[in-house]
Amino acid sequence: MKYYLIAGEASGDLHASNLMKSLKEQDKNADFRFFGGDLMAAQGGTMVKHYKETAFMGFAPVIVNAKTILNNLKLCKKDIAAYRPDAVILVDYPGFNLKIAKFVKTQLSIPIFYYISPKVWAWKEYRIKSFKKYVDEMLSILPFEVNFYTKHDYRVHYVGNPSVDEIDSRDYKNETFSEFIAANELPDRPIIALLAGSRKQEISRNLPSMLQAVKGFEGYQFIIAGAPGIESHFYDEFTKELPSKVLFNQTYRILAQSQAALVTSGTATLETALLNVPQAVCYRTPMPKLLYWAFKNILHTPYISLVNLICDREIVKEFFAKFFTVENIRKELIRLLHVKNYRKNMLDNYAEMRQILGGAGASKKAAEIIIEKIS
Repeated sequence: MKYYLIAGEASGDLHASNLMKSLKEQDKNADFRFFGGDLMAAQGGTMVKHYKETAFMGFAPVIVNAKTILNNLKLCKKDIAAYRPDAVILVDYPGFNLKIAKFVKTQLSIPIFYYISPKVWAWKEYRIKSFKKYVDEMLSILPFEVNFYTKHDYRVHYVGNPSVDEIDSRDYKNETFSEFIAANELPDRPIIALLAGSRKQEISRNLPSMLQAVKGFEGYQFIIAGAPGIESHFYDEFTKELPSKVLFNQTYRILAQSQAALVTSGTATLETALLNVPQAVCYRTPMPKLLYWAFKNILHTPYISLVNLICDREIVKEFFAKFFTVENIRKELIRLLHVKNYRKNMLDNYAEMRQILGGAGASKKAAEIIIEKIS
């Protein structure tokens, strides 16, 4: 069967590539066309556009690149119509993908599957109407989304979380600390990991304060997980004052060998928890007081980190908006590193979170549902 997939960023490329792998295992004649990235390309098929040419986030970038976005939409619609797939699989990326869903449903009548729901439980709840109209099956990766959508009379499938699969099947799973530091020519000192985001704007906002917060932690080394698609020299201006090292394509390896981590909110907070690393969630915002008011009064979510959302209570401290200060982050890091009961309690809560998520097999289950529905 023929499958058309659309992913608009690095995490979507990763999850979509694993789904493609599972589809190939269950459908020996699987053929793919896609908007995506290098990981998807490695699974075979034809890449129509790389996500680096389509990913515009935030109000200003979208306005500036409006013509490019419209051209990409036209290209995608035309390409799907010419390919005539048996299924269209959308991966997060709602601003683009919901427009494609409407076109495919109303003009082509091809089954539409949404793998990894956009975070409408946090904001833009009105998008549920579009899901009901244009998406045949929603394949959710967060357990609390099932109850959320049920309240809106929309049935979804919880297939498990792909981050569980990716952590469990990662390369270098049994690597020792000695092997890791030798491979990267690092000193024999415990590591504090810094994950400052995946986009330049995020990194510019978060990394300077993270580096200020770890100053004075004598005896530790500070490793920055370089974001995919970001040039190495971009980090140079941030690392001049404090000795630190940037490593690319090694996020899981870095975390697995770290004593603690400062992590910008996102999938990285979940991955850090799955790797059993005590963490503080750090997310700097413009106009922090105003944004915190909006968070409390407009957004429909009590937390910003997936760890806390999954467990429905505070497991990790969240330093964002008015709480994002170097002093607050430094105090939390001291607790994470040196207060044994505090560390143990966080790790025990991580174990509970993993039970809630369930075991590995998200991509396999998602592929099973897709193939069953279109066979």
